[in-house]
Parts: sequence; structure tokens; C-alpha cells
Amino acid sequence: MTNVIVGVAFAVGLFLFFAGIDGMRKGSAGKPISWRDRMDGMFQSTEQWGAQLRAASPRAGKLTLAEKLSRADLKLRTSEWMLIRIGVLVALGLVTLLWRGISPHFVIAVAVGWFAPGVYLRWRQSRRLKAFNDQLGDTLVMMSNALKSGYSMAQALDVVANRASAPISQEFDRVVKEVNLGAGIEESLARLVRRTESADLDMVATAIAINRKIGGNLSEILEAISETIRERVRIKGEMRTMTAQARGSGYMITGLPIVLGVFMYFVTPQYFAPMVSNPIGIGLLVFAGIFLGLGQFIMSRIAQVEV
Repeated sequence: MTNVIVGVAFAVGLFLFFAGIDGMRKGSAGKPISWRDRMDGMFQSTEQWGAQLRAASPRAGKLTLAEKLSRADLKLRTSEWMLIRIGVLVALGLVTLLWRGISPHFVIAVAVGWFAPGVYLRWRQSRRLKAFNDQLGDTLVMMSNALKSGYSMAQALDVVANRASAPISQEFDRVVKEVNLGAGIEESLARLVRRTESADLDMVATAIAINRKIGGNLSEILEAISETIRERVRIKGEMRTMTAQARGSGYMITGLPIVLGVFMYFVTPQYFAPMVSNPIGIGLLVFAGIFLGLGQFIMSRIAQVEV
């Protein structure tokens, strides 16, 4: 009977996971299918409650989940994303439950199932932001040339949306659509800065806003900012090359104990068993994980140079 219950629960977890993945595949083309609307209705009250908490929080400017998904370029509704997280959690938890029963492994699997999608989301955000910043210098040159050719600011933005490559073309296309619907250019650029949290773009948006109020040669201003951004990207690349050895050593020192522990766990389980069955061993593993994480954080901060 227990196996039947566990099997049904496992099937439900897999259904939730693949239901979310199906939403990613279908995107926003056409009319949404009914189950997605039902899931949105289920999560709507939770999202409203979260929005009220964010409004009352000192960190009122924190991004919503929908904005985080948009920044990561994931074509998912918030309900679909939550279905994926719940599905991964249930699947990993039940597989570990069948394998080891109620044990520390189960707790670790549940924690990994819940936090791993969040780590993936932040990784996609950071990767997309880096690509955005790397393209920004050339984008400003494109805008400057368009302004020199007699285009208006709105037309220059449209040139970027049509001719640049992703992800910057996607974000500027959204700005152009907002402007066409009646929003101001400064307002749309401010929303773009909020979505991307790019310090370089913030500088560009501020320069454009000031220029539209007091006038001046905007094309020359954009060229100067472009040169600054390009130089910063070049220096960052050089610094990453110079600190590559330090970062690699940090990853090696942090990863070696983990790899060795996993190897011993599977190759000589009797030898490693006290570390996962004895409270003292579990405590030692917890402290080791904490100090490994702290050491990796310190080494990454030492190797990180702000430009």
C-alpha cells in the first residue's frame, strides 16, 4: 500500500514538472490553454499577498517573480515556474525516500529540489545581464549613427530593436512598443533599467533624460559613453584573465573535498557510513559545508576586482 501511495505521489510530482516545462515550450503564442488559466487562478491570491508584503517591506523596489522570469528570458508564467519548483522538489524527495527512507538524505534532496531552480534562475539572469552589458557599447554607436542621420530618438531605438542581436534587441523592442503605446521615452528607459539593473544602462538613461530637458548633441554624448563602456568591458576582460588562476584554485580547493566525500560514500559506504548516520558525523559535515562555502566566498571576493 505504501508503495502505491509513493508511486502516485511521484507521478503527481512528475506531472507538475512536465506541465511547467510544457508551458515554457508553448510560450505566449495563441490563446492560453485552459489549465494554465486555472493554475494562474490558483496562484493569483499568493502573488497578491506577496505584492502586498513587498510594498510594506523596506526593500519595496525588489523585483517580482514575473520580472525575474522576464529578466532571465524564461517564457513562463509565475504559476508555471512554481509548478516546476514543486515538481522538482516532490520528485527528488520521493526518489530519495524510496532509496533511503526518512534520513538526512531526504532533507538534503528536498532542499536541493527547492533551491536548485532558484539558483538556475539567478544564473540565467547573470548570464543575460553580462551579454546585455557586452552589447551596450556597440548599441550606443548604432544609436549615435542613427541620430547623426537625422533620426529621432524613438526611431533610433527602433533601429536598435530591429538590427541588434539578442538580448539587447528584445529589451529595446519592448521599449519601442511601450513608446508606441503612449509611454514617454524616459519612463520606458527607466523601466528598462529596473528590469536589467545595468549600471551602464542607468548612465545612458540618465544622459538621455538630461539631454531631453536641457538640449545638447546627444550623438556625441552617446559616443563618449560608448567609449567609456567599451574600455570598461576591455579592462574587465583583462582582469578576469589575470585572476583566472586564483579563481580556478578557489574552485579546486572547494570542490576537492566534496568530490572526495561523494567518491568515498559510493565506493566505500561502510567506511563513510558514520558521517551520515552518527549525529557527530552529520554535525561535522554541516560545519565543513559552512566553512567551505565561507572560504569560497572569501576567495571569490579577493579575486573579484570592481572596474
